[in-house]
Amino acid sequence: MILRTFITSLFFTGTFSMFGQESVPISRQDVMASVSENNTTIKISIEEFNQARAEYRQTNAIFLPNISASYTGISTTNPLMAFGSKLNQEILTQNDFDPALLNDPNQIQNFATTFEIQQPLINVDGFYHRAAAKSKMEAMSLKRQRTADFLEFEVSNAYMQLQLAYKIVDVLNKAYEAAKANKKLADNGFRQGLLQRADVLNVEVRLNDVKNQLQHAESNINNASNYISFLMNDDSFLRFRPTDSLTVNSMFDSNKTVSENRSDIKAMQLGTQALEAMNKADNMAFLPRLNAFGSYQLYDDDMFQADANGYVIGAKLSWDIFQGSKRFGKAQKSKAEFEKSKLQYDQYLSKSKLEFNKAQRMFIDAKNKLDLTALALKQSEESLRIRTNRFKEGLEKTSDLLMAETQYAQKQLEYYQTIFEYNYALNYLEFLTRE
Repeated sequence: MILRTFITSLFFTGTFSMFGQESVPISRQDVMASVSENNTTIKISIEEFNQARAEYRQTNAIFLPNISASYTGISTTNPLMAFGSKLNQEILTQNDFDPALLNDPNQIQNFATTFEIQQPLINVDGFYHRAAAKSKMEAMSLKRQRTADFLEFEVSNAYMQLQLAYKIVDVLNKAYEAAKANKKLADNGFRQGLLQRADVLNVEVRLNDVKNQLQHAESNINNASNYISFLMNDDSFLRFRPTDSLTVNSMFDSNKTVSENRSDIKAMQLGTQALEAMNKADNMAFLPRLNAFGSYQLYDDDMFQADANGYVIGAKLSWDIFQGSKRFGKAQKSKAEFEKSKLQYDQYLSKSKLEFNKAQRMFIDAKNKLDLTALALKQSEESLRIRTNRFKEGLEKTSDLLMAETQYAQKQLEYYQTIFEYNYALNYLEFLTRE
């Protein structure tokens, strides 16, 4: 279990040695604001949306004209090119019809300026391509929103991990102070002949064990701080200190459930719509296309001159009747992708509901465990108080005192761990039901 693993890691891992570094106070709101502005994952999702929006804007080509201009200069003795160039330049004379000149013309220069325009009129498949691009763009917008929701959920958990790390250090600091006090009592008891050397050694072992755990817990404050720095895209990796303590959050609204309007689910639905539109576009590629075109030309035998001109306008109805089996295969492929997407959507929705049911049970278990650990903490605290008083009076064995002390520290850690688990389950439910 992720939560239990994190608690275990607080005692058995420690990688970034940053002891002595000053702690920087930081609030949950400060972390969230920095993550929203600087987090790399959010920036990537924004660029993915920008890419999809650019692809959608490309489909404006089905409405807008394509305009181009060119300037061409040639020198030729080709009979056909020479005669046509003179004709375009409007300098053709009767002498140019001399067969000798027609067959073996003199070199001629031709400079042409051409303006062309192509205007789509009816491209049915293009309309469906545009619809697909729009659905994809909207899906990316929702994906960006869900990414922000997930980062908010992740920030909340990371901040709670930092709070928990400090709570564990507080518990172990108190346990360390108690162990030192017990060590002093044990030394006095040994000098008075009330305790044996083995009892003193047991107290020393306990003291060293708590000291070792405390060192690991301090390291994990730095680990939790480093992860928050990573989320904020901050390479300084400061040691943070939460401005508020780990407490039990409010209850979950039991009326909430997984909605099909949740941003990631809606994004998958839009993705399916995009594939449906792509399949329709492939099917509509069998239909003819109607496009208008026009061009305006300027000709001369001198550079940058235009003594002659002409234009061409028209419309073209084109129909690719048969392209082998290419279009049939493409339509079949897009159909299969569309059907696959529908199945993936149903599967994702079902899995989301499964996760919600699991999260509900996890929340209920954490709530029940919270009540039990709170009671166990009170009982262990009272037991330690009684045994400590009896030990001071010489009525309690050292081993029993150490056991009570260890149990109290353990119950404190279990209590704060349970608070973390409870809040995590609550945050997860909120994340799963957020629209």
